[in-house]
Amino acid sequence: MDSAIGIIGGSGLYEMDGLEDVREVVLATPFGSPSDTLVEGWYAGRRLVFLPRHGRGHRFLPSEVPYRANVWALRSLGVGRVLSLSAVGSLDEDLRPGDICLPDQFIDRTWGRPNTFFGNGIVGHVALADPVCADLAGAVWDTRGAVGARFHRGGAYLCIQGPQFSTRAESHLYRSWGARVIGMTNATEARLAREAELCYTTVALVTDYDCWHEAEDEVSVEAVLEVLHRNVDTAKRIVQETVKRLPETRSCPCRDAARYAVLTDPAAIPPETRRAVDLLFGRYLEAGG
Repeated sequence: MDSAIGIIGGSGLYEMDGLEDVREVVLATPFGSPSDTLVEGWYAGRRLVFLPRHGRGHRFLPSEVPYRANVWALRSLGVGRVLSLSAVGSLDEDLRPGDICLPDQFIDRTWGRPNTFFGNGIVGHVALADPVCADLAGAVWDTRGAVGARFHRGGAYLCIQGPQFSTRAESHLYRSWGARVIGMTNATEARLAREAELCYTTVALVTDYDCWHEAEDEVSVEAVLEVLHRNVDTAKRIVQETVKRLPETRSCPCRDAARYAVLTDPAAIPPETRRAVDLLFGRYLEAGG
């Protein structure tokens, strides 16, 4: 069953009004421990699973986040859709601090991060041409009237390694590529979510203009935190309104994105590797699967 909805974002978001039967879930995964204890609760008759990306107290750098463990843990709890709530910088004049952007593409400039469940004796490839689930993004887009924030749809999320913000030259370069927002985490999540056959969309909370905008102050931690704190209630309303609009079952291609991904003969996959990925690909590794 994959009807649960996963929320990856800041700790504290799961303190929503109306969230019932809340419990904490501690999990171990074949890919290490998740960023933190997961929080499960019910809202409007739907089960939600919350995970603070950087851990409570913000302990993990963007390059240190245990992305594989996070995605595996969500999948193991019956999550089929993931809303990724993320602070981003704007590379577009029209995207102002406080706005919401729903990017539909990623440009990945990270390195050295484990960003696949394949390897260690199993080879596979999934399609990533359209890395965001159109159905899930559409449900978020439809909340804009009820939420009351300024929404923008489409464009590329430029994912940098961090933890430093961009240089001014880099910021101008990324704008020349046509990227719309900039962050440090979501491209990695999107890759793993696709392999795990999860619907994924980014809800990007614009906090600043990076450092390209001559008329605005360059990005600072203080400015980011100030806008983020103002946006907490907006993020909660987006989650609440999106949940009400999602059907119980999925009909999008995400749900079987890995059907033809595995190229390795199942008999040749090392037992330990097979156990690690059984949750994700086991149904395709069975005889005749």
